[in-house]
Amino acid sequence: MSEINLPKTYDPAELETRVYSWWDDRGYFHAEPDEHGETGREPFAIAMPPPNVTGSLHMGHALTSTIEDALVRHARMIGKNAVWLPGMDHAGIATQNVVEKELAKEGCSRHDLGREAFIARVWEWKEEYGGKILLQQRRLGASADWQREAFTFDEQRSRAVRKVFCDLYDDGLIYKGERIINWCPRCLTALSEIEVEHTEDPGELAELRYPAADGSDGVIVATTRVETMLGDTAVAVHPADDRYRQLIGGSVVLPLLDREIPVVADAHVDPEFGTGAVKVTPAHDPNDFEIGQRHELDSIDIMTDEATLNTAAGPYEGLDRYTARERIKQDLDALGLLVSVTEREHPVGHCSRCDTVVEPRLSEQWFVRIRPLADRAAEAVRDGRTRFVPERNAKGFLDWLDNLYDWCISRQLWWGHRIPAWYDADGKVAVLREDPSGEEVAARGLTQDEDVLDTWFSSALWPFTTLGWPDHTPDLETWYPNSVLETGYDINTFWVSRMLMMGLYCMDDVPFRVVFNHGMVRDRHGKKMSKSFGNVIDPVEFIEEYGADALRFALVRSASPGQDVPLAEEWVEGARRFCNKLWNAARFVLTDLGDVSPDEGLPETMELEDRWILSRLESARASVDAALADYDLAAVSRALYHFVWDEYCDWYLELAKLRDDRGARRVLAVVLDEALRMLHPITPFVTEELWQALHGRPGDKASDDGQSARALIVEPWPAPAPGRRDADAEAQFEAVREAVTELRRFRADHGLSPARRLSVVAVLGAERAAVLEGGLDGIRRLAGVDSWRFDDAGSSGPAGKVAVTGGELHVPLEGLIDLDGERERISRELEKAEAELRRARTKLANDSFVSKAPEPVVRAEREKADEWARTIERLTAQRVALD
Repeated sequence: MSEINLPKTYDPAELETRVYSWWDDRGYFHAEPDEHGETGREPFAIAMPPPNVTGSLHMGHALTSTIEDALVRHARMIGKNAVWLPGMDHAGIATQNVVEKELAKEGCSRHDLGREAFIARVWEWKEEYGGKILLQQRRLGASADWQREAFTFDEQRSRAVRKVFCDLYDDGLIYKGERIINWCPRCLTALSEIEVEHTEDPGELAELRYPAADGSDGVIVATTRVETMLGDTAVAVHPADDRYRQLIGGSVVLPLLDREIPVVADAHVDPEFGTGAVKVTPAHDPNDFEIGQRHELDSIDIMTDEATLNTAAGPYEGLDRYTARERIKQDLDALGLLVSVTEREHPVGHCSRCDTVVEPRLSEQWFVRIRPLADRAAEAVRDGRTRFVPERNAKGFLDWLDNLYDWCISRQLWWGHRIPAWYDADGKVAVLREDPSGEEVAARGLTQDEDVLDTWFSSALWPFTTLGWPDHTPDLETWYPNSVLETGYDINTFWVSRMLMMGLYCMDDVPFRVVFNHGMVRDRHGKKMSKSFGNVIDPVEFIEEYGADALRFALVRSASPGQDVPLAEEWVEGARRFCNKLWNAARFVLTDLGDVSPDEGLPETMELEDRWILSRLESARASVDAALADYDLAAVSRALYHFVWDEYCDWYLELAKLRDDRGARRVLAVVLDEALRMLHPITPFVTEELWQALHGRPGDKASDDGQSARALIVEPWPAPAPGRRDADAEAQFEAVREAVTELRRFRADHGLSPARRLSVVAVLGAERAAVLEGGLDGIRRLAGVDSWRFDDAGSSGPAGKVAVTGGELHVPLEGLIDLDGERERISRELEKAEAELRRARTKLANDSFVSKAPEPVVRAEREKADEWARTIERLTAQRVALD
């Protein structure tokens, strides 16, 4: 072992930058495909969910990146041919909005530039400012194969997008038609579901009377959007609803426009909801559109693209939708047809980019005929070709697929994959795999469709386009299907479903074998992080303050599959303390090892504590392997935290410090080596640095020019060693731990310094005495015991009685403490404890406190009462022992 060159203080900022560059420079993140399947290594691939090119790292990204990095690092270490495929999404509407805002500052718009110049401007912005998030992911430790970085709008992906569009069109799975879509009146484009944020907004429920055409009362209908009544083309009732049986087939008069509309019977109507009669507006509601299709109703769009009312709205033409709402209510009230208006909150869709209220409206767009694709994707989940972790998430996913409408894929934007459709002078459409020549355009009078494709169309192809498709590449042959798709459960429907559909369509196989869902990162109280709540945490700030390893460890400690992940700054601070503990422990080991190396292996003869720590190491390894197989990184981190802190550092290291033999050093080195290997996927930076120092690399720093053939990032994972499990050693050492812990508590209770040596009389049964006897050396060293004897009669005279499993340990007090002074101390502490217990019980007996105080406050008060009760019990026992 060379001279130790490990700083006394753990400095993650310096270390992480240096170590990451060292990994990257040496190509440890890069993977090569199998050559004709002859490498014998099992392939492992994860495609990074492509973040928006406009994005910056938030806690959701940090959790995703940490989990995926941990999975791929583990895969490398267990010998798989592992690749993590990175890239970015061109993010059509988000990116266009960013650049349009920049133009607005310059006093112009995209229309002033024209389409080609605007797109060129967006590319300039992308090259200068885009991709910030990928740099931030590097700071987090992402070991992605950056040589394979992809972009959903680069040449390779654009070629793939065009092929898929044309293939689907030729197969009759893409069409242009009219359907209800989400429309943003500010961005002037259709939106996908994920681009719509639903919030509970203040609103109203208005009841309107539509008189019957024959002059009778007619029906009362309810709506939250009064203005849409101008587009009503029917009233629908349930066919079995006796209240309206006489009206079915008749008609009512639409107020204000005096248009007769039919009353139709439709099983979709819930007779228990409201009055049981619903207004049908096929051009402004998806359910109404379906009713309209079934009954061949007219669809009347009453709005312009900017959400003002058009000529179909009659006298309300030109009014903003909200102004029209108020005017219409006034006019209905004047006619006696406004039955009631009730204030109520209701879900309202907002454009995620500009927060404008989205308008459901009938629009001519391009659609994917989804049913044949969705049915095939659902079958793949049902037959297990793709499975969900946690398994429960499959149900909601399948429900979504089974009830999916056709997918609107066109967007009224300029930035994105332009739809490869051209129209001739007669309006006839042609979808072309190659752009027509200039001569053909002129001769046929061709104009290209103005719309671009939904961003989700290109990202649906991500698992195979990142591997070179539509070309048949070695990458594709090696790593498709991907091993696992790791993502938040919130985009299973929007993204995972589309990747499954497109993977099966294009590749005739699922795109991934496993969908592993993590939860949402929330604050300490389980509340969603939001700027409006003021509880957003910037991961970059945490990295700068505590280090990437600490943030990673804090994130995964609660990241059980599918469960939301609470996070608070003190938890990251606690993870930093864990890294610091590991650093200090490693420094001690390195200082103590001398010429011992982990490669020397274990000694032939071992003490009890040696056999115990190796048994606990093997138990931890088995737990970690089982948790990794279940994608449960929370269980991984908890098992390793407990082993490293509670067992290796707090117990074995303390005993090893009291020994001076090569055997202990060899065990110290082997256990630290394997612990660092298991921790590496979660805390890669500090473990690489310490592992390099442990193995005596020249200079002991991962960035040194002195070349080392070894790096922890590519070292083998610890192999199973069932022979290390030693139940006898564990039982014996657990007895030692209990005895030492209780004797230390006795010292603390009596204010005894570590220098005061104890005498102990053990009153134990023969079986328990036999267990403890083999560990007496450890008890003497750790608990400061001079003499120890087994005696069923116990100690004569005043003695402290320490309860342990199977009996008691008596500590003679004569000469150890001032008995009179101790009695006075105990009396004072008892008086205080009894007063505190009375105070807590009085508070808990107050019904007002228990019912009105927050539940955590009440729980904390109950815990205080329990703790004071235990304190009283302990002090009383101490007082009795003095008599």
